[in-house]
Amino acid sequence: MNANAVPPAIELIPGNTLITKTPEEGRALAVKIARLIVKSTQTNPAVREKLRAVYEQDAGMIIALTQTVAIEFATIAAANNYWK
Repeated sequence: MNANAVPPAIELIPGNTLITKTPEEGRALAVKIARLIVKSTQTNPAVREKLRAVYEQDAGMIIALTQTVAIEFATIAAANNYWK
């Protein structure tokens, strides 16, 4: 892709729904959404790969990632009324 090309749109909510059959599926969706956030923020695959080597060795960055997943899961749980 040349420097002026617009990257293809990334579907940030897979299937355009937060509704899942089980909490386990909801958690997996939360992980997927968190990964899509990274992909949409850093669109260059080579840079993402290079940065992965940095954050996989940094406990603080891993904790921040788990917090992001937790926030996404809380949103999915609310959409699915898991806490009723």
